[in-house]
Amino acid sequence: MKRFDNQRETDSASVILPVTAIGHADVTSVVPALTASAASSVVLAGKSAALQFPANNTKFLSSTPLKRRKRGRCMSRRRGQTGSISKMGNWWTVRYWIDVPGQEQRVYKREKICPTFGPGRLTASERKRRAKGIIEASGADKAETLQTSIATVRSTTFREQSETWLRAVAKRDVAPSTFSDWERCLDTWILPTSINGMPFGDLPLASIKRTVTQELVDQMVAGGLSPKTISNYFQVVRMVFSSCVDEDGQELYPRNWKKMGIIVPKVNKKEQRRPCFTREVMNHLANSLTIKPKMRMLFILCGATGLRIGEALGIRIDKILDNGARIIIDEKAWRGEIHDYLKTDNGEREVDLPENVARLLVESIGDREKGLLFCTRKGTQLSQSNILRRHLHPALKEVGFEKAGNHAFRRYRNTFLRNYTSCPESVRTFWLGWSEEGMSGLYDKIKTDVAFRKEVSNTCGVGFEVPASLIAIEPIAPKPEGAEVAVSA
Repeated sequence: MKRFDNQRETDSASVILPVTAIGHADVTSVVPALTASAASSVVLAGKSAALQFPANNTKFLSSTPLKRRKRGRCMSRRRGQTGSISKMGNWWTVRYWIDVPGQEQRVYKREKICPTFGPGRLTASERKRRAKGIIEASGADKAETLQTSIATVRSTTFREQSETWLRAVAKRDVAPSTFSDWERCLDTWILPTSINGMPFGDLPLASIKRTVTQELVDQMVAGGLSPKTISNYFQVVRMVFSSCVDEDGQELYPRNWKKMGIIVPKVNKKEQRRPCFTREVMNHLANSLTIKPKMRMLFILCGATGLRIGEALGIRIDKILDNGARIIIDEKAWRGEIHDYLKTDNGEREVDLPENVARLLVESIGDREKGLLFCTRKGTQLSQSNILRRHLHPALKEVGFEKAGNHAFRRYRNTFLRNYTSCPESVRTFWLGWSEEGMSGLYDKIKTDVAFRKEVSNTCGVGFEVPASLIAIEPIAPKPEGAEVAVSA
């Protein structure tokens, strides 16, 4: 205590001089009575302000190491167990680790091998083999045991996993229309469906087995869905289950859907509803004066090319070549958006028009030089649903034809080219945007032979009457007999 007081007195008596005025060598000459410790304080006095840190800004690194992030249980990091063999009373026993349903950590389990003496006693090598067989029979080193344990601990619901699956799918190259169909399927028919008083989406994945899945399918059947629609919706359920995997990519809730024996309505392609327009219907759609000229041009183009409705509504004027005789198809329209990709890779193609349809197309374009071929007055995209409700369905009702979608134009074009013309199969496949399997289709270069395609297009025609003009000319009503003619005074 006395040494400390003496040191404090010495420090208080030290003379502090500015370092800028003197150097370390001059300290002794200026103040010869200073001690070595006092001299050091003189030199450091000029830097004392820089070496002092604000009290509120002082941070010290912790000497305790950071806690390592816990890794999940994974079978690939396990080498297999031989067990620990030891005596317990009058028995040789083996202890090993095993995953238990409902628990995050493994438990240490003990099982008897053989007595330590008397009948049934085994040698050391025999005890090791018996212990290995016990561990193998318990399933401690099997991936199925680990998956069952993880599944019961996590208790992920179908709704939670479906949201995870949709987020993962959104990052892939999935068409927005397909993604929208999956969302609508989940929100309308799968998640809210009541199974024993509980929504299907709130059920844990581990509890969804044969009985629950069969109840879901039965309610879809009772709701009036077609076999094809039920098959598509059931496929969504399967994809959600398959997306729940561990770090090794192993499914946490594997299901063998075929062996589960779920009864799903069989899709009979002969009974599927696939309406196809006839020649009489196409004549009405192309020539009826009750249909607006813009819609007539759209119906004529779809019937003459077999384009999908999204492809037709996505055509830009600058993609129309050779005075309307050739159109480049590389975009599609969907709900106000223009996508630079099509349904398939083969969908990116060119379609050829006969001369009479090409003239109508040029007439429909008029003096426009850019923008969409079919658009509103403001230049925006036409709605597919409005085309059906306001134009196509009323026109079909006039001729007594059932309600049909825009795909009926595509079926008409394929039927006409395949059965009523001598159009080469390669040209028909190219125009419709289908893939041709085999090396023959791979080596076929019909897409580069524009002249031959034009010749085929003019020779085959379209199979219905194409009007000379789209201008609506109302017929003059005949004057009734005996009608008086007013004479102006």
